[in-house]
This record gives sequence, C-alpha cells and structure tokens, in this order.
Amino acid sequence: MTQFDNVTVIKKANVYDGGKVTSRVVKFADGSRKTLGIMLPGEYTFDTAAAELMEILDGELEVQLPGSDSWQSIKGGESFNVPANAIFKLKIHSLVDYCCSYFE
Repeated sequence: MTQFDNVTVIKKANVYDGGKVTSRVVKFADGSRKTLGIMLPGEYTFDTAAAELMEILDGELEVQLPGSDSWQSIKGGESFNVPANAIFKLKIHSLVDYCCSYFE
C-alpha cells in the first residue's frame, strides 16, 4: 500500500531524542492507527505498549528484539514485529523512513 485514503492526520509531530526521531499519527475510520516517521542515524531504545509492525520504507538499520542478544539487519522494503509491553533497540545506519502499525 503506497497511500492511505479517508484518514485523519494529527498535525503535531511526536519528537524523540532531540529531534533525531519524528513521527506523525494517522488515524483510520475503524479506530486503528499508524505512525509515519523518520529516524536519523544513531542508536535508540524504545518501549512498546501495544504490539507493533515496523515497516521500513527506506534506509538501513539493525534491530535487537526483546529476548535476543543478536542484531538483525533490516533495509527498505523489509519489516519486523515487536510484541506489546517490550523494549527493543535500534542502530540506524542511514536515514530511515518508516511506517509503524499498532495492534491493541
């Protein structure tokens, strides 16, 4: 899917790590939501409330998922899942354009 139709976009950005990670919330008629964002190179730790699907639209990163000591390489066109109530780490190697879907 390259576009979302009939949605509400929250104008105010979510800004993390001094502006190195930003996103905007997209709300759908069925109550579901996604965020569209950009991550600049760096290392980040995030926590989740809901389960997430992270779709990497462009860029390269490594992810360390909960319960794993290893890092997995991810590039544009790939995705990964993060369980609810978890902590995961990212190493961003080049600007990453992403879409995050939440499952509550």
